[in-house]
Amino acid sequence: MSTDTVPTVPATPAALTPASGAAAGAGAAAGAAAGAAGGPATGPADPATPEEPEDFEPPASWPDGLTTAEAHRLLREHGPNEIAEEHKNPLREFLGYFWAPIPWMIETALILSIAVRHWVDVAIIGVLLVVNGVVAFMEEHEAANAIAALKQRLATEARVLRDGVWRTEAVRELVPGDIVRVRLGDVVPADVRALGAGTLEIDQAALTGESLPVERGRGETLYSGSVIVRGETDAVVEGTGANSFFGRTTALVGEAGTVSHLQQAVLKIGNYLILLAVALVTLTIIVSVARGNPVLSVLEFALVVVIASVPVALPAVMSVTLAVGARNLAKRGAVVSNLPAVEELGSIDILCSDKTGTLTENRLAILDPWVPDGVDQDDLLGSAALASRTENGDPIDRIVISTAADRLTDSDTGWAHGLPVTDFVPFDPVTKRTEATVGFGPGPGPAPGSYHVSKGAPQVIARLCDGDPAAAHVAAIADSFAARGFRSLGVARTDESGAWRLLGILPLADPPRGDTADTVAAANELGVSVKMVTGDQVAISRELARQIGMGDNILNTHALDDGRPEAELAELVEISDGFAQVFPEHKYRIVKMLQERGHIVGMTGDGVNDAPALKQADAGIAVADATDAARAAADVVLLTPGLSVISHAISQAREIIQRMVNYATYRITETIRVLGLITLTIVAYDFFPVTAMMIVLLALLNDGAILTIAYDKVRGSHRPVTWDMRSVLTVATVLGAVGIAETFLLFVLGREVFHLSDGLIHSLVYLSLSVSGQLTIFVTRTRGRFWTSPAPAKPLVIAVTVAQTIATLVTVFGVGMTPLGWGWAAAVWGYAICCFLLEDQLKLAAHWFLDRRPGVRSVTH
Repeated sequence: MSTDTVPTVPATPAALTPASGAAAGAGAAAGAAAGAAGGPATGPADPATPEEPEDFEPPASWPDGLTTAEAHRLLREHGPNEIAEEHKNPLREFLGYFWAPIPWMIETALILSIAVRHWVDVAIIGVLLVVNGVVAFMEEHEAANAIAALKQRLATEARVLRDGVWRTEAVRELVPGDIVRVRLGDVVPADVRALGAGTLEIDQAALTGESLPVERGRGETLYSGSVIVRGETDAVVEGTGANSFFGRTTALVGEAGTVSHLQQAVLKIGNYLILLAVALVTLTIIVSVARGNPVLSVLEFALVVVIASVPVALPAVMSVTLAVGARNLAKRGAVVSNLPAVEELGSIDILCSDKTGTLTENRLAILDPWVPDGVDQDDLLGSAALASRTENGDPIDRIVISTAADRLTDSDTGWAHGLPVTDFVPFDPVTKRTEATVGFGPGPGPAPGSYHVSKGAPQVIARLCDGDPAAAHVAAIADSFAARGFRSLGVARTDESGAWRLLGILPLADPPRGDTADTVAAANELGVSVKMVTGDQVAISRELARQIGMGDNILNTHALDDGRPEAELAELVEISDGFAQVFPEHKYRIVKMLQERGHIVGMTGDGVNDAPALKQADAGIAVADATDAARAAADVVLLTPGLSVISHAISQAREIIQRMVNYATYRITETIRVLGLITLTIVAYDFFPVTAMMIVLLALLNDGAILTIAYDKVRGSHRPVTWDMRSVLTVATVLGAVGIAETFLLFVLGREVFHLSDGLIHSLVYLSLSVSGQLTIFVTRTRGRFWTSPAPAKPLVIAVTVAQTIATLVTVFGVGMTPLGWGWAAAVWGYAICCFLLEDQLKLAAHWFLDRRPGVRSVTH
C-alpha cells in the first residue's frame, strides 16, 4: 500500500498559502457559523467533511439489503472486516538478538574457548551472551502492541439488513454493499455512507483530532471507529478492513518505524571492532604459522585476541544507562516504553506537536464577547445560560452554564437569581438555535410576565433580531472572530413588547494550556523547533500559534497532494511553522519528509490519527489521556497534561547521550589498547603478554565497575546532539594508540631492562591494563581537561576504587598469577597516573584537530 493513500472523500478546497490562509479561513468560518447553535459550533469549514454529493443515489442493495449468498461471495472477495494482525514467533524473535556484529564476536570467542577447552571461559562468555539476549528481548516486549489497541476500539456487532430482515451480525462479517443501522452511542462499524435524510452528529476526535462533534447528512461518509452522539441513520458499507479509514491508519502504523541512532551507533562500533580484530588476528596468525608455532598455540592466541576485542559489556552498559534515565523520566511523569527513545529525545531538533489536548486544553472556553451599546456582558452570558441545558450533554451548553456559574455568582441577572424556565426548545439542525421561555422574577422586564431567550448561529440570531439596528453588525463581528479562529454564538432576548433584541456574540475557542507558551520557548532555547500539526483549520491554527509564540507560517496540507516536485514540497514542509487540516497519512508523511531532510523528529499526539506518525517519528510521545492506540505506537507516554515535562526530558536525554558517548569512547579505546598490545608483542617477541584468564578478569572487573557510569554527573549539550561516530572513533583511536605505546613500553622495560620472568611480566601488564584502562574513563568524561567536568558521581568513584583495589590485591598476592609484590604494584600505579595525564593532553589535541575540520562535530563536552 502506498503511504500516500488518502481516505475516500471528495477533495478539500484548494491549498491555502501561508499568506492567504487567514482570509480563506475567515470566509469559510463566516459561512459555516450558521451551522452553530446550541449544538456543535463548527466555526470554519470542516476539512474532514465531504461535500454532499448532489447526484447521490441509494445503492442497489437498498432497501432490502444484500442476500446471504451475495454477502458470502463479497466476504470471500474482500476478506473479513478486521485488522489483520501479524503474530511473530517469540523463539525466532529471541534468537534474532544473537545475530548482529557484537553477538558474532562473543559467539566466536565462545567457539574458540570450546575448541581449546577453557571451560571457565566457556561458562563466563556463555552467561554474558545469554544475559545480553534476554535483556534485549525483555526490553523489546515492554511496549504494547499498537495494532491490537486499534482493534480493541472497533465495534464487535452491528445491525445489518440481509434478505430484507434486520439482524445482528459480527462486525467482521460486514462487506461492501451491506446496509447497517447506526444510532446514538454506536461505534461506526466500517466506513459507511449515510442514507437517511436527517442530520447526525459524529464524534471523530480520536480519528481526526477535531475537538467538537461534526455534522453528517445524507450521502456523507461516517468513518469506522467514530461515535454517533446525536441522531440515527441507515447507511451503506463502503470500506471494510484494510480499505477503511481505520485499516489505512493501521497499515501506516505497520509500515512506520525507524532504526534508532543508538542502534546505528552500536552497529558501527561493532563493525569497527570486527574489522580491527580480523586484521590483527590475520596478521598475527600469518606470523605465528610462519614461525612454525603449534596449531593449539595459534588457537589460544586467537581466543585471547577475540576475547580482548569483544565489548561484552557494551549492550549491558548501554541498557543500564538508558534504564536509569527512563526511571528518572518516570519520576517526572514521562513513562518510556522503548528504551532507545530516551536517547532519541536528546537528538531531536524538530518537535511536531498535535494541537487539540496537547497545545490546547481540549475544552471550549468563552472569551471576551462583543455586545451592542447599552448591553451588559453579564446579561449576555446570563441569557445564554438560560437558553442552555446541561442534561442535553451538549458541549456548548455545558461551557455556557459552567462559565455563567463562575462569573455571575454576584450578578443581578435572571440566571443568577434562578428564574424558572417554563419551556425549552432544544437545538435543531434546521433552525440552528435553542429557545427558552423564562418566567418573571427579579430579572429584566418592568411588569410581571415572561420573556424568551435564544442562542445559536450568529446569522440565525441576526435574522431573528431583524428590527434591531445592532443586528447589522453581526456578520462583520462573526467574520472578525472567524479570522482569529474563533467560533461564534449569537444571543438574543425579547423585550417588554415581545420584539427580539440582540444581546451580543460569544466567541468560543479551545484555549492554549497555561504552560504551552513557556514550553515552546524552552524548546526553542534547547535548539528544538516546534511545529504544530493539527486536523483543525488554518485560521484557528494561526491564532493559536500567535498566542503561544510560534511562527504563523501555517500550511494547508492539501499542498502535500497538489503534485508539486518532491524536493520543493520537502523544502516547504521544512520551513513551515505548522500544518492544518491534516489526516493521518499527512502527519506520517510530514514526519518522513523531515527525516529525509536530515532532521531528528519528535512527534506528540493523543488520538488514533496520530498513531502512524508516532510510530514513524524518532521519538513518538503520547500525551496524557491519549488513546490506547496512540500510547501503543509511542515511545514515551506522558502522565501529566501538557508538554512541560518534554523540555526536562530533552535535557536529561542529552545527559544520557553524553554518558553513553563517554562509555563508548572508553570501551573502544580499551579494546584497541588490549588488542594492539597483544598483536604487537606476538609479532615483535612471539610472546603472549596476558593470559586468557586475565583478559576475562579484566572484562569482569573493569566493565562491571563502568556500569555505574549510568549514574555519572555530566553536562548535557544546549543544542540537539547526534552520534558523531567519526569523532568518537577518532578520539578513541588516538587514545587507544597511545595506550598501546604506553603498555608496550612498560612490557619492553620489564623484559629488556629489568629482565623479569614471563610470569611477572604477565602480572605487570595485567595490572597496567586494569589501572590505566579505568583511569581512561576520567579522560573521556569531558572534551576539556579532566578536572573541568563535574565531579564524578559517588557510585562511579566507589566502583572504580573497589575494582582496582581487587585488581591490585590479586596481582600483589598472585591469585591465579605470579605474585607481583607491593613495590612493582606501586610503580605500575605511578606509571599509569603519568600516562593518564599524557592521554588527557592528547585528547585535547584530537578534539582541536576535529573541530578544525568542516562537517565534523563532536558530541562530547
